[in-house]
Amino acid sequence: WQYLACKVWQEGCEEEKEQEQRESNWGFPLVGQDYLEILSAWYCSFGKCCETGDCRIINNIAGLEADLSEQLHGQHLAKEVVVQAVQGFLQSPRRQKALVLSFHGWSGTGKNFVARLVASHLYRDGLKSECVRVFVSLLHFPHHNYVDSYKAQLQRQVRETLQRCRQALFIFDEAEKLHSSLLDAIKPFMAHHDNKGQADHPRSIFLFLSNLGGNTINEVALEFWRAGRAREEISMELLEQRLRLELQEAAESSYAHSHLLRENLIDFLVPFLPLEFQHVKLCARDAFLARGLPYTEATLDEVAQMMVFVPKEEKLFSAQGCKSVPQRINYFLP
Repeated sequence: WQYLACKVWQEGCEEEKEQEQRESNWGFPLVGQDYLEILSAWYCSFGKCCETGDCRIINNIAGLEADLSEQLHGQHLAKEVVVQAVQGFLQSPRRQKALVLSFHGWSGTGKNFVARLVASHLYRDGLKSECVRVFVSLLHFPHHNYVDSYKAQLQRQVRETLQRCRQALFIFDEAEKLHSSLLDAIKPFMAHHDNKGQADHPRSIFLFLSNLGGNTINEVALEFWRAGRAREEISMELLEQRLRLELQEAAESSYAHSHLLRENLIDFLVPFLPLEFQHVKLCARDAFLARGLPYTEATLDEVAQMMVFVPKEEKLFSAQGCKSVPQRINYFLP
């Protein structure tokens, strides 16, 4: 019990540790220590066992990669970029800036889904973790008249999260609707810092989710389809270059013209491709499985056929992605 208490609360244990070193014959055998390590980890899975919440950081990259492979459909570029970027950032001994990823694509293609997966595999509590903050532009910052108040509030929340956690995740949904002042407010937290490779500097990951660039991404996917080429042949280099060009021409978006892009603070523009008929079927299968409902291939076809596909001639891409698929299966309930 003394050993377990020190593992969980870590207060007043220095004397016990010194005594244990002096009297090594009275220490737990290795097997017993292994069991106590498991027991303390089990305890932490039910409650908060440290003030900062850091003990609930799990950084399960293998699990993230596996779930992206099994549950994210039609997004070979997003799978590869997200896993490699997050893994490389967390394993790097010298992090001189935050990791900043910007997700782009039509609604329903998986941007929010990937953000949730990242949170759930980096933190035991997922989106409910004290080290994760989610901001939705029109929900948290709805009125431009109060932008100064929003700016101070946002800076305080980001700063407090970084003080509380050695590793923090910030998700900004509807990023294209963020006011330029808010983007300027969080820029210092993403900029390069001179910490001389100190490992104890807070790690921070910023995810921006935006529908900007969706038309360009779809045009590239359509060009490949018309040329008889597989969508898996679409390269990151091609799409990222085209995305940057479209963002530069997006005159009405403060996000596209923010310092984040101009000063290269965004590490990767992650494209989410439009979903085709077979991808919608896979989403329908996942929805049936999640609710423990039986299904057949014919049922999956019926669900997919209920969706609207564009362009008008080819009817190739789902206009809503997979966004309304879970609601569509209600029509097939007994």
